[in-house]
Amino acid sequence: MAVVNSLELAPGIVLRREYLSPPEQKKLVAEVLRLTEVAPFYRPQMPRSGKPFSVEETNFGSLGWLSEPTGYRYSPVHPATGAPWPSIPAALLDLWGATANYAFEPECCLVNLYRNGARMGAHQDRDEEAVEAPVVSVSLGDAALFRFGGANRSDSTKSVKLMSGDVLTFGGPARLMYHGIDRVLSGSSSLVPGGGRVNLTLRRVARPQKYDARSGGRPGA
Repeated sequence: MAVVNSLELAPGIVLRREYLSPPEQKKLVAEVLRLTEVAPFYRPQMPRSGKPFSVEETNFGSLGWLSEPTGYRYSPVHPATGAPWPSIPAALLDLWGATANYAFEPECCLVNLYRNGARMGAHQDRDEEAVEAPVVSVSLGDAALFRFGGANRSDSTKSVKLMSGDVLTFGGPARLMYHGIDRVLSGSSSLVPGGGRVNLTLRRVARPQKYDARSGGRPGA
């Protein structure tokens, strides 16, 4: 792990610059691509309109996030193969343990693949019951311009460049912030085979039965 430059972008939003060293990044990309042979990338569809995303997605963990014409949901199986998602890699579980400050493990690792001008519009991560748990986001490959605001779409926004190896955590007052990717800086990294950016977001979906809000997610008595 590289020497980390930790920045608080806003209350509840922490950016750890180059948290993963180049060898760690290379190893993680190889593991992600290996798992996508079991759970291949697919193109989600927007609710109602059915318009396909520009981003390709897959998931690891006991639950995977899906976007379909009928709406958003979590599912234990891949929408195309019908098979359970692969387990979250141990390196990502270790990363969650070191950065999330939350006692329970994530249940979902959403994998986004950005190629050929793909972007992600402003949205909230609000389909999880466990909103007391943070979201931990890992950037690999091409740099991207990340835009974030407040809990209302009309709130003012800021942007920051996310580089390969950066880890962004948002929780607490920022857990339901609007955020998205304005642009990926194509060719800024050669890490991802074929070019592009891989983003991994670790999420706790179900609220643990023994969660104690006073203890920051640590089990209650």
